[in-house]
Amino acid sequence: MAMLTALVAAMAPAMAADHLAPRQRMLFNDGWRFHLGDPDGNSAPYLYDIRPDVRQSADGKQADAMPEEAVRVARGQVALLKPWIMPTGNAFIKDPAKRYTRPANGPALVAPFAQAGFDDHSWRSVQLPHDWAIEGPFLTTGPYGGMGRLKTWGPAWYRKTLTLTAADQGKSVFLDIDGAMAYSSVWVNGQLAGGWPYGYNSFRIDLTPYVKAGADNQIAIRLDNTAESARWYPGAGLYRNVWLTKTAPLHVGHWGVHITTPQVSRASAQVAWQVTLDNDGNTPAEAELTTQLYALDDHGAISGAAVATVVTPRTPVPPGAGAVLHGAATIDKPRLWGPLPTQRPHRYVAVTTVRSGGRVVDKYETRFGIRSLRFDPNAGLYVNDEHIPIRGVNNHHDLGALGAAFNLRAAERQLTLLQEMGANAIRMSHNPPDPQLLELTDRMGMVVVDEVFDSWERKKTPLDFHLIFPDWHEQDLRAMLRRDRNHPSVVMWSVGNEVGEQYTGEAGADIGRKLAAIVHEEDPTRPTTNAMNWAQADMPLPTTVDVISLNYQGTGIRTLPGKFPMFRARFPDKVILHSESASAVSSRGEYQFPVPGVTSAAVRPGIGGDPKTMQVSAYELFAADFGSSADRAFAALDQNPYTAGEFVWTGFDYLGEPTPYYGARSAYTGIFDLAGFKKDRYYLYKSRWRPEEKTLHILPHWTWPERVGEVTPVHVFTSGDEAELFVNGKSQGRLKKAPYAYRLRWDYVVYEPGEISVVAYKDGKEWARSSVKTTGAPAALEATADRGVIAGDGKDLSFISVRVTDQLGATAPRASNRVRFTVEGPGELVATDNGDATSFASFQSPERAAFNGLALGIVRAKPGTAGAIKVRVTADGLRDAVVMVHSTVQASP
Repeated sequence: MAMLTALVAAMAPAMAADHLAPRQRMLFNDGWRFHLGDPDGNSAPYLYDIRPDVRQSADGKQADAMPEEAVRVARGQVALLKPWIMPTGNAFIKDPAKRYTRPANGPALVAPFAQAGFDDHSWRSVQLPHDWAIEGPFLTTGPYGGMGRLKTWGPAWYRKTLTLTAADQGKSVFLDIDGAMAYSSVWVNGQLAGGWPYGYNSFRIDLTPYVKAGADNQIAIRLDNTAESARWYPGAGLYRNVWLTKTAPLHVGHWGVHITTPQVSRASAQVAWQVTLDNDGNTPAEAELTTQLYALDDHGAISGAAVATVVTPRTPVPPGAGAVLHGAATIDKPRLWGPLPTQRPHRYVAVTTVRSGGRVVDKYETRFGIRSLRFDPNAGLYVNDEHIPIRGVNNHHDLGALGAAFNLRAAERQLTLLQEMGANAIRMSHNPPDPQLLELTDRMGMVVVDEVFDSWERKKTPLDFHLIFPDWHEQDLRAMLRRDRNHPSVVMWSVGNEVGEQYTGEAGADIGRKLAAIVHEEDPTRPTTNAMNWAQADMPLPTTVDVISLNYQGTGIRTLPGKFPMFRARFPDKVILHSESASAVSSRGEYQFPVPGVTSAAVRPGIGGDPKTMQVSAYELFAADFGSSADRAFAALDQNPYTAGEFVWTGFDYLGEPTPYYGARSAYTGIFDLAGFKKDRYYLYKSRWRPEEKTLHILPHWTWPERVGEVTPVHVFTSGDEAELFVNGKSQGRLKKAPYAYRLRWDYVVYEPGEISVVAYKDGKEWARSSVKTTGAPAALEATADRGVIAGDGKDLSFISVRVTDQLGATAPRASNRVRFTVEGPGELVATDNGDATSFASFQSPERAAFNGLALGIVRAKPGTAGAIKVRVTADGLRDAVVMVHSTVQASP
């Protein structure tokens, strides 16, 4: 809990060192009013731009389908908000001549919802982060399986009063929004102050020209997410934190400190920084900069005295302009940042103090890590001169039953589960993450590929990012880079994912070169990449990036051969990375027969999948048509040992893109299901990524009363190299792993009730034992909390896992009993799930069916409350389960 509290405090990259410092940065999440729809249901006056008319859904296309050329739209004379929105991004446009001039007058509309006098008491009261779409209901028919069968589109408004005191007179006031889905427009006291179309980027609105000190000021934010805007669930609403920042006119600019470590050794390290100052005032200012470097402890708090102090000479800063100052220091015996488990993720903070006229006018904190990166075409990534094989996963931004509204604890839980499996890396697919997620990867020691675009000028869905790419790609890319470049966990920048420009030769490569050039301007310390699923080694697009990232091509798409050797021959001096590997699909605990004697297969009716139930076999042999099983992906990497490693598609099931059954709500590709329960595949990856652990996992379960006398294959995932299987004590033979084989399989076992047991060996010695027994009828419930103590802040969570058990306490592996959650004391039930991709029960429902014996409840404490929270789980005919969670409230300093 203390660590989470420290992390929350660390989320602001710029914070006051004490309450007397002139910079104030505070969460602006409470007290919002929310409404779906525009005044009188008329959205036309609020459109950012004209959109193509969509007459047919793009739902259900193969994920590797060729993106299409953009539809050209006649603009006409329709009034649009675009001229007032575009200037918001001016700070990220390098060429001043290309920046946008705000129209002299505001748009010609009154915008009733933006007016201070509008009565919003009938609107819903909400706290941010807020994803209004996750409440459903699910769309059970028609298209939109690709978007999670949840309606995310349509205009929505948020309103909140900002009270400024007389002491705020003369200050610069900013609204910093970590993410808003999408096409946001921000109104202040009835005036349109700006906005940002891309729903995944963080952005700043300068409120100063529109607010009044010593008065109440009305903030209104309109969002206009569109249908057909994504291939997955995008979420909706103000789904990330919103911050209010107040500064003196002379201050450190937005994301204005850039720190690099150009020379690193264990003996000493050079730390260099660049500070951008802004002078929003009307008179010249003279700035003096003091930079102090401090070590941080494991909780992110300053530890000890400054390890370096550097004073920069006084520098003039003209009114309405800025200045860039530089500094450097050498740290002896630095505490290096490096990924777990072989290194430690040590961090530092730079405290930048700005003085003018003899007084402190700003203090700004920038967290960073000291580490070296090296990319070797023969091996991949080196951090601090240690080879780090990338054992990573791709993750979408939703948090399962919680939707897109970011929650620190839920994200931490995901990363913890991944690390337990042996993962050391995350690829942000396919957009900039919540900044808190990068704070977690920094603190937890995981490396990151930070990614910005899923499309450029060609479209994948009719209303995706291609509509705004020509106008916004520079601003969006530079914004991501400036926000994230101080995070030591970020080791690579990806400027695209499976973009349509793979198909357009030199024209597409020209866009790639421009994006890569922007990356190198903003951050020359990390390489660029672009994930490709079609471009071939002899095409121009791969020449535009520093690292070759291949989605599925390395293993081989469908019947095509693997392409690692072709790219290796063409680019012998470049690192090659499996940026999306596998795309295996399965439903947790669902085993289908017969089991084909293959290593990898596409899902077909009766072979890996059942179109009636929309479930996929959990034997972990099946994949999307363009993908492969984990086994086949492992072999491709092992047969091409120069590769840097892999990012598995995906770590967790996610909302939307439910290949192969678009009638479902969520993907099947996760190593964990949507509720965070382990699929069998978890143990296959753990046995590979943590070979020192005595992993031994048997599948399937052994409760098949209808299969007595029938062939029921038994597969084993183990970090051992051979094993012997017994059925009711009778040996079925001892098997040894063949070259490029990663499981042991007894494909002709005949089912009989009782017990199957396995003894695994490594190097000829016994390594591990495990067994699976036939279970009895469901008799009881068992509930366990992942954390028994949580913060009473209304944000911290406890995840309650529920098992349906037989009389002896073994999980009933086919149980589907309906379970009910009730909460007593100072807590509340936030959401429930069961990991079933076909379930359309509301995530807010306190009751749902167990899926193959498991269900999940998510509980939080009510804000500001402490005490015992009793969570009771019941089901008809089963013994109840009770689990206690205690909430605590931290005393005010």
